[in-house]
Order: sequence, then C-alpha cells, then structure tokens
Amino acid sequence: MTPLLTISQISKHFQTGIRPVYALQNVSFQVAAGEFVCLLGPSGSGKSTLLRIIGGLLAADEGEVRFQGHLLHEPQAAIGFVFQSTNLMPWRTVLDNVLLPREVQQGVVDANTKQIAYALLALVGLQGFEEAYPQTLSGGMRQRVVLARTLIQQPQLLLMDEPFGALDALTRERLNLELLRIQAQQGMTVLMVTHSIQEAVFLADRVLVISDRPGQLVADVPITLPRPRPLEIMGSEQFGQLTLDVRKWISS
Repeated sequence: MTPLLTISQISKHFQTGIRPVYALQNVSFQVAAGEFVCLLGPSGSGKSTLLRIIGGLLAADEGEVRFQGHLLHEPQAAIGFVFQSTNLMPWRTVLDNVLLPREVQQGVVDANTKQIAYALLALVGLQGFEEAYPQTLSGGMRQRVVLARTLIQQPQLLLMDEPFGALDALTRERLNLELLRIQAQQGMTVLMVTHSIQEAVFLADRVLVISDRPGQLVADVPITLPRPRPLEIMGSEQFGQLTLDVRKWISS
C-alpha cells in the first residue's frame, strides 16, 4: 500500500547573521492513511519547520515530500493546518469563521455548506454558540472553532502545531479526548507537534523523536495502547513504560 505521506531526506537551514543555522538534517519517515503520529523533541529541534515544509508553507533545501504519491510543492486543499494561535476574525461570528474557507473557495456559501458547518460545530461541542463572537469564548472553545474551520475543508491529512500548548492542563486533557473522538469518527490522518511526552503517548499510534538542532529522526516508537483511550489509561503500567521508552530518546 502506498503511504499517504512520505518524507525523504529533508534538510533545511536558515541564514542568520554570518553563519547558517541548520534546522533539519536528512529527516525521512512515512505516515499511513488513518494514522495518528506525534512529533516530539526539544525546543529548537525543527519540528515546526518540518511541519511547515510538509504543509507546503516552506521549501526544503534538500529532499522531497510526497502526498498521495505526488510531489508536494505548495499548500493542498486536502491538507489542513491547526496552529497554536487561533487567528479567528473577531468581527465574524463562530459560524462565519468556520464558513470562511468555503466562502473564499466558492464566493457564495449555500445552505448545504451551512448545514455542514452547523454539524461540525456540534461535532466539536459548540452547538448553541454559532452566533457568538470569538472574544466571548474561552481559549479551549476558540481552538474548537479552529478545528471545525479546518474540518470544513474535509482534509485527508491534519497537521497540528502545538494546538493546545497555551491551554491549562484540564482543558488540554478534554481537547485531547475530543481530538481522539473526532479523528476516529472522521478517519483522518493526523501529524501533530507537541512538547509533551504524555500527550504524545496518549494520542499517537507512533511517536517520532527529533534530536536537538540540527533536527534528525532518532526514534520511531510504536504506541501499543488499545483504543479507545480513556484518561484513566495514563495511570497504567503500560502507559508509564511507554513514556519512559520515549523519554530515554529525548534525553539521550
């Protein structure tokens, strides 16, 4: 079976002052359709840079990205991106923010598209907040709006860059559960950057560990926890052992 996503020998450097800074070096891996993969590594290891290259937002110096078997050089409608910053338009309602990508694509939003938006807001737990404005919502609720806005594009691959990093621990746990539920229901492939070992182990089918700069892939750890995953699984011996397995690669 052809992988949905293939990363081959990706390298990237940035020119800052006199000397170049090498962010990534010869990174290669594959992601199968329906997988949930987390990218984990220390700050400055090039994880976000790699995600932007995969999303077509940034060009690599060397190597290639293939999506659905085709070389990727620019953003694709089938690839959705969720950043830590919500970037919602404050003058638009929740519903209108979710509809924005379709409005840009189609010019006019029809009744069917609006029904899809209502359904997605219900899916992310925001039924009844369609006419609210972003400034009246909590941080967790705003991230739910962003997720619904991304899902309305029906992405086959969802790239997430520390989407819950700015939220408190309890809200982050709730959104992790929601993300697992939505991913299972929608059948999406997810590639997510995180700094949290526990979050990565809880969410992922595999955890890819990136070394300190220049970022290189040093480990591909399979997460053998059963699904669905309740929060209680984080107290299990198996979960604890897997977090230790991942941590040893971070600190090595």
